Amino acid sequence: MKTITSRDNAQYKELVKLAGSQQARRKAGRTLLDGVHLCQSFLQLRGLPEQCVVSESSLQNPEVMDIIGQLEAQHAHVLALPDALYNGISQVEHGVGVMFLIATPERAVTAPVSVSAVLLDGVQDPGNVGSILRSAAAAGIKQVYCSAGTAFCWSPKVLRAAMGAHFVLDIFENVDLAELVRSAKVQTLATSGYATQRLYDVDLRPPTAWLFGHEGQGVADDLLSMATHQVVIPHLGQVESLNVAACAAVCFFEQVRQNQA
Repeated sequence: MKTITSRDNAQYKELVKLAGSQQARRKAGRTLLDGVHLCQSFLQLRGLPEQCVVSESSLQNPEVMDIIGQLEAQHAHVLALPDALYNGISQVEHGVGVMFLIATPERAVTAPVSVSAVLLDGVQDPGNVGSILRSAAAAGIKQVYCSAGTAFCWSPKVLRAAMGAHFVLDIFENVDLAELVRSAKVQTLATSGYATQRLYDVDLRPPTAWLFGHEGQGVADDLLSMATHQVVIPHLGQVESLNVAACAAVCFFEQVRQNQA
């Protein structure tokens, strides 16, 4: 285990950049997983990180020590920081004090969609994107495709909201969704508040590509026109619409219900 005590250390400065700048994370192709749950999930599902960073006070925590023990047994890099320095890079208030530095996965689309998947068209709120990823993983969906206008999936806020879902999903970013819908081998369903077909009246037992749009504008018109079905979720209360993450969860688990019926 290595210890850094100076803010002027080059390695620490690089961690500060990655913690505070999406541009720096994209340029470096790396990101930080902050918190015990994310680190445990990554270790279990993806393997070793590039580096583990811990606060000195967290060395008294049994869960953190278990993580460090697993890493050191495999000769992985562990870096300890005084609490003041650690808090300078952590975005989790009252956290335990452990994070992983990992390479950001990059995937290219090489084949048409042939299984149930999620297509995100300009969903900008990181909390919404993370919640959708979490619901998709819980519903057994494996693939997520994001347009260029969608929040960066490997940002800290999306990672925290998804609670480890990233590590069981294949996530594709900066995707041409029009081409993806055009070539899809499965039915595509776009949600729209103006649709006349109810979600519950569509046969969702076959594989389905779910298309969700921008929080305010919804799915782009060109994508709507290409979808196999445009569907609406009926609701009784006097509200205009559902939050996009709530809408996605309803859709995914209606498909689960139909497949288990």
